[in-house]
Amino acid sequence: MHGLHNAERLFPGDIAELERLGQDNMRGFRETLERYKIDAHETWGGELTVAIGDERFADVKAEYELHDKYGHNVELLDREAVQAQVKSPLFAGACWSKDLSGTVQPALLAWGLKKAAISLGVRLHEFTPMEKVERQNGVLKVFTHDGSVKARKILLCTNAFAAGEKRIKRRVAGIRDRILATEPLTDEQMERVGWTQRQGVYDTRTQLNYMRRTKDNRITFGGRLAYYYDGTDNSDPAGERVIDPYLRLAGAFQKTFPQLDDLRFTHAWSGPIALTTRMAVHFQEYMQGDMVWAGGYSGFGVSTSRFGARVGLAKLDGQDLPELKMDFAKTMPGIIPPEPFRWIGAQITLYALDTADEKGGWRHAWLRFVQALGFPLS
Repeated sequence: MHGLHNAERLFPGDIAELERLGQDNMRGFRETLERYKIDAHETWGGELTVAIGDERFADVKAEYELHDKYGHNVELLDREAVQAQVKSPLFAGACWSKDLSGTVQPALLAWGLKKAAISLGVRLHEFTPMEKVERQNGVLKVFTHDGSVKARKILLCTNAFAAGEKRIKRRVAGIRDRILATEPLTDEQMERVGWTQRQGVYDTRTQLNYMRRTKDNRITFGGRLAYYYDGTDNSDPAGERVIDPYLRLAGAFQKTFPQLDDLRFTHAWSGPIALTTRMAVHFQEYMQGDMVWAGGYSGFGVSTSRFGARVGLAKLDGQDLPELKMDFAKTMPGIIPPEPFRWIGAQITLYALDTADEKGGWRHAWLRFVQALGFPLS
């Protein structure tokens, strides 16, 4: 649900039950890794939401109070305490959520799940994009470029990669998210940073950055969103091969960890997230309910997609699942304006997000206006 504040904003009557379901989902996620012996480099050190500067400490305190309200094992850290966890001159405090939070290497997770599915008898056909679906003789037929598959029911799990489909596109925008990875840190460099608990870290910049410590002691550092006019139809837009946005992301890294000025970056990449006005999973039904798209995770789909798939399958099978009676399963996010208004609005908004902390002025007023229209920005 992209954070407790977002869930409470959207589904105030369901928030307690959603929290319980979310915790059950994470337990199931961990159990799946153990059952199928999937090594995804998982760590369970929790999650740190760090305040960038003293003026943002109130944000993490509010985060702490909300997590504490719903029974999380959470700790509020002042400047000294957060520096004992992760050393950065920017970090003025943090909310540390300790239970059922951690990090995984998503490629290893995907490959591990693939191996587990094959072991259960699932047949996978890769590099076979769906071109169309038709109903023939009472079943659905999926056409690809060189073959077809027949099925009684279909669950679409393509998330942002389906954001160019005209019906899905009305409510979903394919936003690019960028990330850098450093070379492995030496033991001496790691001592400059600390980070012995390997928590996942988010900060409170207006356009947030997030960071992880990998198994081989690299630091991955993400942020700096982008939107292209053809971004929902193009999985590799040319604009992502321009170096400037990655240099700016590297600059944010250097401000966060100036003690690592001798560290090099070895990798840079981006990928699409399926952003919606509610920043939470929703379900779109087609073919008289025999085909369901589950998506719109807005960047938080690694574990939540397990939950979304379970609810989507229940929809397809007509199960009497309690979750199907909850608002999140029965409602849809708002419609996003079409092109070119979508592109124009995205460019103004992303520029404002990127420069609001540094330059202020009209940018904060614009971001408040966008939020008033129903587009959460944090």
